[in-house]
Amino acid sequence: MSIERPRIIATLPISYLFVPGNRPERFVKAVDAAPDAIILDLEDAVHPDSKAAARAAIWAWQESRPRVCCQRYIRLNSVGSRFFTQDMTWLADMRYPERCVGVFLPKAEYSEALCEVVERLLAWQPDLKIVAIIETARGLHQVESIASIAGVSRLAFGSLDFSLDINCSQVPEAFLFARNRIVLASRTAGLPAPIDGVTPAISDLAVVRHDAHYARSLGFGAKLCIHPGQLTTVQRAFLPDAHQLAWADRVMQAVAAGSHAVQVDGQMVDLPLIEHAQRLLDVASQYAVPAKADAC
Repeated sequence: MSIERPRIIATLPISYLFVPGNRPERFVKAVDAAPDAIILDLEDAVHPDSKAAARAAIWAWQESRPRVCCQRYIRLNSVGSRFFTQDMTWLADMRYPERCVGVFLPKAEYSEALCEVVERLLAWQPDLKIVAIIETARGLHQVESIASIAGVSRLAFGSLDFSLDINCSQVPEAFLFARNRIVLASRTAGLPAPIDGVTPAISDLAVVRHDAHYARSLGFGAKLCIHPGQLTTVQRAFLPDAHQLAWADRVMQAVAAGSHAVQVDGQMVDLPLIEHAQRLLDVASQYAVPAKADAC
């Protein structure tokens, strides 16, 4: 039986839905699809000739004070592109910066310029969440330094651009090293679990489900989406299901007497598994996971 996940504004989003900035008719539809966050895009989804129109559309939507039941991000053009200076000038003039929760910085590569950009963004909005997208070989080589920049709040993996940069196939084994390194860099820098890249398949939810579960198994905590139809599948993949929650409940009941070594379901459970069980319950509480979930 399928049960709809309650619409809440998650403190730490799981599903991020891209919306082209030059398609304002899709803004409200994207919000109504109930992602944890939307990303109003100025970069890859927008043709160079439409950059100005995209900025104007986002500006108008910001001014209109729309009712948004999810976090709102903007993906700027890359720091080294000819459009970035225009993006920063546009942001500086924008009223109501608090209506933007955060920005995505694509093709992040550690440099003095990147550090200065982060400082300028935080001067514009002190509470801004800045997500650095790792999508080049140079960015991956410097990922630990990028993760340690004060003000960077999360990392994301741009797998499609990364495959283009290093000329590799878009298969899991080609991305494994990059994904592992991004997860480890996030952990050592004290950042939340990173965001995995998009799955191009729009109608094949089995592929989306596989990709999301695979990313979760490697330590990712969220995923970028390019279609509203992907959202529910992604959200469920990164949240504990009914079986996991039932196991976690049995573990916590077993250790209620104070022991850190107990048997649950015929298996020995010690402190790391106890802490894992508590983490599952904490996540379920934060995201209002229903007691029953569908079999997918």
